[in-house]
Amino acid sequence: MSLDPSFVGRTYPPTAPYQVGREKIREFATAIGAADPAHHDPQAARALGHSDVVAPPTFPIVLTMAANQQIIDDPALGVDYSRVVHGDQRFAYTRPVVAGDELVCVSVIDAVSSRGGHGFLTTRTEVATPAGEPVVTVWSKLVVRGEG
Repeated sequence: MSLDPSFVGRTYPPTAPYQVGREKIREFATAIGAADPAHHDPQAARALGHSDVVAPPTFPIVLTMAANQQIIDDPALGVDYSRVVHGDQRFAYTRPVVAGDELVCVSVIDAVSSRGGHGFLTTRTEVATPAGEPVVTVWSKLVVRGEG
């Protein structure tokens, strides 16, 4: 089943608020080898002007992968997740993510295409506070491998 290009522009409902915890930031930073003290020590982060430990730049993937599950699970779109490989990831920040943030994600299908028997799906997820303050926009490209 190929991806349905009529889904371009479709917006999915906002996620429940995600509470960004200090330990989650530390665990993520440790897992990816981000040793900067601002990711682990609140005093080091405050010395840089942050209210608490600051998340590494790729931390929002934790939230956006969960938000994009709405897209993956939409049967009408035609994503066979067993055939998906990750193609690309981009982040555009308005401000850093810090411990104590409460964040909501809204995902949109930005592009659907097909090349060489493979489907390409680009999502854009707007990450903001519940009050609507933008924090980061995350684009993700998934490649749905063809059956050939």
